[in-house]
Amino acid sequence: MPAEIRKTLLHVETTRIEGGKAAPVPLKMIAAVAVIRNPWAGQGFVEDLRPAILDAAPGLGALLTEMVLEAAGGGDKVEGYGKAAIVGVNGEVEHASGLIHTLRFGNHYREAVGAKSYLAFTNTRGPANASLQIPLMDKNDGGRRSHYLTIQLSVADAPGPDEIVVALGASIGGRPHHRIGDRYQDLKELGHDLENPASV
Repeated sequence: MPAEIRKTLLHVETTRIEGGKAAPVPLKMIAAVAVIRNPWAGQGFVEDLRPAILDAAPGLGALLTEMVLEAAGGGDKVEGYGKAAIVGVNGEVEHASGLIHTLRFGNHYREAVGAKSYLAFTNTRGPANASLQIPLMDKNDGGRRSHYLTIQLSVADAPGPDEIVVALGASIGGRPHHRIGDRYQDLKELGHDLENPASV
C-alpha cells in the first residue's frame, strides 16, 4: 500500500548576510519533509523489503518533488540537491535507506530538475526531534564546492518509534562568498588528469 503519511513539512531558509557581509544574491535552501508510518513496523526482521519499497517510494518521491518545485518556482531554479531519511528507534537504518535509495524515489527529483549528479544523502536512526541533515551538491557538477551545503532541521514530534522521516533538499544558489575553489583546481595542482582523476 502507498506510504501512510502522518504529516508533511516545508522548510525554507534564506541567508542574506554571511560572515557579517551581505550576500550578493541571497541563498535559498528548501527542504520538503514527510513523516510516514514505517511500513515494516511490528513485523520483526523482514527479509524482502522490496514489496513495501515499490509501494511507498514512488509516491513519496513524487510528493516531495512537487513540494520542492513549488517552493523553488520550478525545477530549472534548483541548483543544489540532496535527500535524507531518519528511521525511528524501533526500525532499522535499512528501512530508511530502502525508501530513498531506489530510482523509483530519486528519479522523480532528478528528472524534474534536469540533474546529472548523484543525489547526496544521509540515512540514520533517531528519536523524535533528531537532527535531519540533508547534504547538497550541484545537480550537474559534483566538483563545484560552492554548492556543498547542508540543510539542518528537526521535526519536534518525529520520527516516532515506528515512523520514518523522509526528505528532499534543494538550494537556489551556492554559499555566499564562497572562496575555496573547486576540486578540479586541487586535482590539477596534484598532477591528476582532469579527464581521468584517478590517474597521476
